[in-house]
Amino acid sequence: MTPPLKILLKNLPSAPGVYQMLGAQKNILYVGKAKNLKKRVSSYFMREAPDAKTRHLVTKIVDLEITITPSEKEALILESNLIKKHRPPYNILFRDDKSYPYLVLSHHPKFPRLAGVRSKNLKHGDYFGPYPSMHSLKDTLNLLHKVFKLRSCADSFFAHRSRPCLEYQIKRCSAPCVGFVNPSQYQNDVQYVKDFLRGKSQKILHDLGQRMEDEAQLLHFEEAARLRDQLKRLRELQERQIINTATELDADVVVVACEQQHFCVQVLYVRSGNILGQRAYFVEGQGLDDEASILTEFFGHYYFFGFGQNNLSQEIISTTTFDVVQDIMDFFKATHGRLPKFIYKPTGVKKHWLDMALVNARAALSRQLLAEAHMSERLLALQECLGLNKVIERIECFDVSHTQGEAIVASCVVFDENGANKKAYRRFNIEGITPGDDYAAMHQVLLRRFKRLRDEEGVLPDLVLLDGGKGQLSEALKVLSNLDIQGVQLLAIAKGPERKSGKELLWRPEKTTPLVLAAHDPAFLLLQQIRDEAHRFAITGHRQQRAKKRQGSILDDIPGVGLKRRQAILKYFGGWQEVRRASVDELSKVPGVSRALAEIIMRALV
Repeated sequence: MTPPLKILLKNLPSAPGVYQMLGAQKNILYVGKAKNLKKRVSSYFMREAPDAKTRHLVTKIVDLEITITPSEKEALILESNLIKKHRPPYNILFRDDKSYPYLVLSHHPKFPRLAGVRSKNLKHGDYFGPYPSMHSLKDTLNLLHKVFKLRSCADSFFAHRSRPCLEYQIKRCSAPCVGFVNPSQYQNDVQYVKDFLRGKSQKILHDLGQRMEDEAQLLHFEEAARLRDQLKRLRELQERQIINTATELDADVVVVACEQQHFCVQVLYVRSGNILGQRAYFVEGQGLDDEASILTEFFGHYYFFGFGQNNLSQEIISTTTFDVVQDIMDFFKATHGRLPKFIYKPTGVKKHWLDMALVNARAALSRQLLAEAHMSERLLALQECLGLNKVIERIECFDVSHTQGEAIVASCVVFDENGANKKAYRRFNIEGITPGDDYAAMHQVLLRRFKRLRDEEGVLPDLVLLDGGKGQLSEALKVLSNLDIQGVQLLAIAKGPERKSGKELLWRPEKTTPLVLAAHDPAFLLLQQIRDEAHRFAITGHRQQRAKKRQGSILDDIPGVGLKRRQAILKYFGGWQEVRRASVDELSKVPGVSRALAEIIMRALV
């Protein structure tokens, strides 16, 4: 332990807060929170830690930074924000930040809408879920529309229909917009949907079967046939549920799979007795060897900051006993008025759920390890092809997209040993260059990117891949030279003379001839994958910018003309043609437009 560190430990306050452990290069190794900073931080150095992770961490600590907070709750929030921002190597990170979709039945008085959404607002309808992915939601939604034919259109579309839409033609909607179904029958189907999503499918099947027999006895064969078809499709939907029970229990089944010091936390979602699906969280960090500690950190991440914050289940089922942070328990009591029940030795159907989660956790981890091994092989092959001594751990690829110089957008995609790192992707709007000058556009995006990495001491890539040829490569060399950045390998990938996939040429600095790799070479396939991803990301951003500009107007760029004034001008003159013909005196007559602003508008329109 260094002398400055000893002095700092002696003078730590006995207050709640966050501590950051720093390495020799002032890099953040670990972020933690404590109710008592002095006791918690000192405990790292007073005796040998029982786990390998902490022992390894302590040997690298050369300095500390602390932040005192009013309470342990604020410390927990600050800790989470710092971990997300800096991604310290000794903190457990869970790679999954996606939102979760729901099924919603709107509060329309006669004809509620059944649709899928990602945000939850209980004022707008009854929500069912969450579903682990949009794919699983769409699968259920598709069959529900086939069975019960509830509308899926927005209220604005529904209110202005004069004839049935395509959904009615393909028998996915009963066309309530034009009165093809009476409100009472529609409400019956709405109730059936609610009952099914709440796990009461057996009751629905019994009711539909009884109604079908009653209609047949009355010789209403068309209605009986309709109910028969509903029964058939409803049974099909029921079979797609992984398991269906008579209980209306909501539970999260949380398990950990471990292989080769890699961990996967699997969450199985059970809502109203139905398994809606599952989601795997892959753990990143160093020196991990304790499943209980991983679950402890995951619990805080998932239920305090992540998805589980607003979706507290009745029960949490797991194989491993783990500690729960008291602040999280207090948070549950304050926001939900209750605590979940923890079950570690389930029986019956809950044991079946647990076994299912474990099987899927191990399968997901195996797939992840295979993917990482495959990526590592490709990176090693690329290193050998380029003749590099340094291992390639991070690749950044740049591409530029535009339509005849309009709405120029550049992309930066990042790949590492885990494949695409989409959180690190960036887009750049290119301005101030001659439209269509791809070299100037590449120069600008590289300058902005690497200037920021240099000034903020960001992580430099080992390899920069450019979608282009020798011209783009020349611009990259200029940028790195001007910024005095060294140790970054450059490579440009350009279409060959035949302009066919698999015939691309690879241009390297100070090489007069291109490198040509076989189409099946692992290194070449990796470069193609990265280039295609950069192109996709760039063209998506370009199309968004182009659509935005084409939907706008000249008035949008005039200082002092906001949305209300623009609407007032158009309303006063009745259209663009009249606005362009208007004089300063006429423009100044518009409510809210002064003569000085009218003169500015006139100069912009000339």
